[in-house]
Amino acid sequence: MAKIYSKKFWIIFWSVSAILLVAFYLALNTQEKTFLILFQNNMEIRPGGGFIGSFGILKIKNWEIEDMQVYDSGNFDKNVPNTVPAPYPMAEILHINSLQLRDSNFSPDFPSDAIAAEKFYSMGHGQEKLDGVFGVTANVLISFLKATGPVEIPGYPGTYADENAVLALEYQVEKAFDEQGIARDDRKDVMNELAKVILQKVEKLSLSQKIELAKIIFEDLNKKDIQLYFRSPMLQSKTELSGWAGKVDQTWNKDYVMAVDANLGAWKTDRVIKRSLDYSVDLSGAVPRAVLKITYNHTATQRDFMTKDYIDFLRVYVPDGCELVSQINADKPVFGSELGKKYFGFLIYVPLGQSKTVEINYTLPKDLAENYNLKIQKQAGLNDVPVAVHVADKNGQKTDSNLVLNSDIVLNR
Repeated sequence: MAKIYSKKFWIIFWSVSAILLVAFYLALNTQEKTFLILFQNNMEIRPGGGFIGSFGILKIKNWEIEDMQVYDSGNFDKNVPNTVPAPYPMAEILHINSLQLRDSNFSPDFPSDAIAAEKFYSMGHGQEKLDGVFGVTANVLISFLKATGPVEIPGYPGTYADENAVLALEYQVEKAFDEQGIARDDRKDVMNELAKVILQKVEKLSLSQKIELAKIIFEDLNKKDIQLYFRSPMLQSKTELSGWAGKVDQTWNKDYVMAVDANLGAWKTDRVIKRSLDYSVDLSGAVPRAVLKITYNHTATQRDFMTKDYIDFLRVYVPDGCELVSQINADKPVFGSELGKKYFGFLIYVPLGQSKTVEINYTLPKDLAENYNLKIQKQAGLNDVPVAVHVADKNGQKTDSNLVLNSDIVLNR
C-alpha cells in the first residue's frame, strides 16, 4: 500500500507543479507566445493520436488568448515539397510518396511528432515562430462543449452539443458543405468559426464553471487527449514528469508493451472499432514467453461515407531482445528498432460486422524474469480499452489483473 500511495503522490505532485509552472509562464511572460495546435481526429487513429485534418495557430499574451486561427491541413500541404519519403506501409497502401503535415504524426512518441510537425510547418512557408506544439484529439471538443453548453455557428445550420458535435462536424466537412454550395477548399472554414464561438463562450464562464472546465482538461491531459510540447527545456522537462508530453518511456528497463494502431485508408472507422487487450507472460520456463492478444470488434454492419472495412498497421513495441515466434490474424510481419524499443509490425484487416483477435507470440529476454515489472503505455486517441494481464512466476503461480487503459499502467510484483 505504501508503494501505491507514493506513486500517486508523485503523479499528483508533478502534475500540479506542471500546471503552476505553465500558468506562471503564460501569465507573467509579457511577450506573446505562439503555439501550433494539431487537431487530431481519433476517429481515424494514427500513432500520435489521429489524422491531422486541421491545425491551428494559437497566440497567448499575459494569460489571454490574443488570436486563434484554424487551417485546413490539406490546403496547407500544397505548399510542402515532396521531399520526405513516406514510411512503410503508408506509401504502399495510401499511395503517398512523401510525408507532409497532415501525416506527420506517425510516431507514438509525441515529442518526435511535434518536432516533425514544426518542420513541415516551416517547409510549407508557415510564418510564425513557434514556442511549442499541442496535440488535441476530437474528444477535447466534447470536453469544451460540456462546459460551454450547445453552440450555434453563424452562417451554418444546426446546433453543436457535446453528444453530437464530432459527428455533426464530420458530416459538415465531408457532405453538407457541398449541399450548401461551399467550395471544397473552404469546407473546413467551419472549424475556424466553431473555435471562435467556443472561445467566446469560455471567456464568459463563471469562475466555478472555469474550474469545472479545468478539471475536464486535466482528465484529457491524463488520457493523452491533450499532449504538450514546449521549446522551453524547463517546461518540457516538467511536462514529461507530469505524463503530459505523450513521450514513449525510453528509460524503462523491465517488461514493456505498447500497441500502436495506424488507420490506413479506412476513413473514420475507428469510431466503431471496439478494442481489448489480453497479455500473458510465463516466467516459469528456461526462456520467458509472452502472448499478446488484441481483439478488434468492427461494430458497424454497413458502409457509409465514414465507415468501411478496417485496414490497420499495428506496431507492438516490446523490450529490445524480444524475438517473434508466431502470429495469428496478422499479415506481412516487419521488424524495427526505435525509441529504445523493438517493434513487430503487421497489417490487420477486419471486415464490416466481424471481430478478429490478433495473437502475437514472442520470447522475452531472460533477465526480465528477475524482479518482474511491467509497463503498458497507452496510445493517444484510444480510450477505455479493457486490458487483462496474466503473469505466471518462476514457480508457475499465476496472478491476474483486469484494468482499463486510460493512462499508462505500471504493474509491480
